[in-house]
Amino acid sequence: MGKSRRNRAKAGQRSDPIAKPVKPPSDPELAAIREKSILPVLKDLQSSEPKSRTAAAGAIANIIQDTKCRKLLLREKIVHILLNETLTDASLESRAAGWEILRVLTAEEEADFCVHLYRVDVLTAIQHACVKVTNTLTTSNPPFSKASKAEQNFVWSIAESLTAVLSALAEAQDEALDAAVRNEQIIRFLFTLVTLGFTTAPVLNSALSCMITLSEDNQQFAEAILADNATKCYKQLDTFKNGDGYRAVLACGVLHNVFSAAQWNDQTPGKDGACDAVLVPTLSQTLENTQLNGTITNGHASTNPAEIVQLALEILASIGTTLQETLEKGSRAKGGQREGIDDKDVAMDGDGDELSDNESAGEDEEMDQDEMEADMDMVTGADDHDEELEGIDDLPTLKELIQKAIPQIVELCRASSGHDETSNMILNHAVTALNNISWTVSCIDFTEKSNAAILRVWTPVAQGIWEQIIAPALSSDTSDVQLATIVTSLAWAIARTLHGQTFLRGDEQKKFISLYHASKNLNEDQDDPFQSLGVKCIGVLGQLALAAPIPLNREIGIFLLTVVKGLPETPAADAVEALNQLFDIYGDENKEWDEEVFWKDNFLQHLEEATSRVKSAVKAINRAKSPELRTRAEEASLNLSRFIQYKQKHRP
Repeated sequence: MGKSRRNRAKAGQRSDPIAKPVKPPSDPELAAIREKSILPVLKDLQSSEPKSRTAAAGAIANIIQDTKCRKLLLREKIVHILLNETLTDASLESRAAGWEILRVLTAEEEADFCVHLYRVDVLTAIQHACVKVTNTLTTSNPPFSKASKAEQNFVWSIAESLTAVLSALAEAQDEALDAAVRNEQIIRFLFTLVTLGFTTAPVLNSALSCMITLSEDNQQFAEAILADNATKCYKQLDTFKNGDGYRAVLACGVLHNVFSAAQWNDQTPGKDGACDAVLVPTLSQTLENTQLNGTITNGHASTNPAEIVQLALEILASIGTTLQETLEKGSRAKGGQREGIDDKDVAMDGDGDELSDNESAGEDEEMDQDEMEADMDMVTGADDHDEELEGIDDLPTLKELIQKAIPQIVELCRASSGHDETSNMILNHAVTALNNISWTVSCIDFTEKSNAAILRVWTPVAQGIWEQIIAPALSSDTSDVQLATIVTSLAWAIARTLHGQTFLRGDEQKKFISLYHASKNLNEDQDDPFQSLGVKCIGVLGQLALAAPIPLNREIGIFLLTVVKGLPETPAADAVEALNQLFDIYGDENKEWDEEVFWKDNFLQHLEEATSRVKSAVKAINRAKSPELRTRAEEASLNLSRFIQYKQKHRP
């Protein structure tokens, strides 16, 4: 503490660090670039001659993409020059170049650069620029259309850069996001860009993308959109949503966040029945119609079709997760009508786990048209069960996801080979969307009669996902950890919903056991040990055992016992999950495998022998470093003692 106080005391006596001469880099190559390219252009940027300043700003905007030049410019305090001189230059062209430089810096540098920008009050500069652009676009004297083509281009360039910089700031720091949302001039600027009839496509797309960032989990911004009577932004978003292409998908992203913040859902829809259900058809149609090998032109720029599909999948994945909250609220609010929503901890991976697949494309080539149509009929079982779909009319979002989204997502998975970066990325997001939707459905208690209609509709869809996505992925030889993790997570969710159903296509259980053993040699970077590939493999196997014939149940039961008895070498999270699965499988003495497997194979003795190892493993977990792991391990240890006592009293 004493040292900190001394530092603060000296700070007031320091000379301005900006005024200090910057030492040249020690690297000869960088020193040469600095002397030849950086210092001359920076000198011109601060020239008293307007033309020199404008030319210099344009030159820097051109070289800022180069990593070496960018780092050298940052060493020379380019941000300070931009904020204090370039962005306030009388020349519109200079200001446009200045904002373009900042846009590239926020895009290329790490998040802490954006935090630094916010701390040096870049929002004030953004606010002033937003006001100028808004006034320029909306004034009638003279109207914007009367400006020269060059001037119009500079204004659009500034607008696009502003939206990109705002997005970067909001993503980097919550404080910056909150400050931007509270700024009326910035909000009016965004709403103006969205609602003007002549905003160029690149600027409109960038503004909508910025609004997605600002509206995520942000009730204040959602309320601003809904309360806007000046530009009627919400109405315009709704109009965009009914269109097609990138603009429609972006609008769906904003509206999804607004619906979530306003709590407009299946149980409590908003204006004109607004909830996520109205977004799913547009997103599904986008997946169906977008050609990944094409290019969509928007004005003077183009949008990568893969980016459109990726965003549509991300929104569908988020809708799938949000739906679980709707189902839970509905069960509490309606009492008996929609009961049995399970609040169990689930293993959803919406953001993190990715995948690729080397199998789907090869199988597609071997199938004729009839077989492909038959497979799709399985996934789109809803098409042949209109009466069953009517049973979930009170859950329109789930109905739309099952009827429209899942068939397109599955087809997208099948068409994505995973052999190239783009295909791998699309496959990753597609299976993540299926994973989120499937986990939400898996948390429904299907023992409740009120949920029977959901189960009837879901069962053929889930079987199709297993056959067309999970089984082929298991058969493929992949070293992609993210692929294995997300597919296993999806398999776990699907297996939870198909108890009593015949859906295994072969020896999938052996492949999951092999995958578990292989996962021990993988270097997984998991903040949450319960999200590891090993835990997911155990979860899937436990669910498979609940509907398995006796030999398969025995195989899985022995595997789970082996995991527990492998302590302390077994990771603690793996042992906890294995114990929980064992409790679920063998907790009911009325099941046929209780006598045929648990008692005949002497599982009780093995569990009794493992008790001391489990207790030792619990004590070895640092509560301060891993509080959740310690808590869940303690619960598993306590439940093990209770389970053993229970089984001892209920011998056959």
